[in-house]
Parts: sequence; structure tokens; C-alpha cells
Amino acid sequence: MALALAGSALVAGAAVEAQAARINNRVAVFSGIDKITGRITTFDVYIDETVQFGALQVTPRVCYSRDETEAQKIDAFVEVDEITLDRKIRRIFSGWMFAESPGLNAVEHPIYDVWLKDCKQKSDVPAPDNAQN
Repeated sequence: MALALAGSALVAGAAVEAQAARINNRVAVFSGIDKITGRITTFDVYIDETVQFGALQVTPRVCYSRDETEAQKIDAFVEVDEITLDRKIRRIFSGWMFAESPGLNAVEHPIYDVWLKDCKQKSDVPAPDNAQN
């Protein structure tokens, strides 16, 4: 019995070690479509920065990826607000987006759709003034 328990503990310990560590990235990469023009735009957004895409304001709070040796699982916690015609801001999405399942939690709007594409450490877009280096 003790041997069986020791073996179970060893297997459980190996399972914990096999889990890939999440990498906390500085930049989230999104794609968005303007349904009127059919134009798809890909844009980088720094964590805690707000970027406007059409009438939407996109703010990623975290963006996680996995080590290059692991199967990638890209996910981000994102808040999306809509600027209404009377200039009010209304939250239309707050939750997790998953790059490998863009339709699962994509932001769907009558004119604009936004979904997560990737996470990365650096961007060609200059960092906002309040970004940590």
C-alpha cells in the first residue's frame, strides 16, 4: 500500500512539473473587422492601454502565452467599450478571449467585430507614456 501511495505521489508530482508556465506579455494583438467596408485591421495594444477601433475602445488587462517549447495557448482578459451616438461610453464586453477559438468570446457588434490574435513582448508601435519598461 505504501509503495502504491508513493507511486501515486510521484506521478502527481510529475504532472505538476509538466504544466507549462504562463508568460505574461506586454502587448496583445487584435484583429477587427469593419462590416460596412469589409476591411480587416490588425492592431497592437499594450496592457492597460486603451485603443480605439471604430466606435469601440479595446483595453487588454493581461495577455498570456506559453513557452515556445509548449503548444501555444494565447489568452487575454479584455474590456471593450462602445462609444454611443450620444457620446456615452457603454461596456459591451469584459472577459477572456482565446486566440485558438476566436469565435468563442469575440466581441460582436452591429458594425465592428474584434478578436484576439496573439500576445507578444514587443511591438513596433511606440509604448504609451505610462507603460512600464
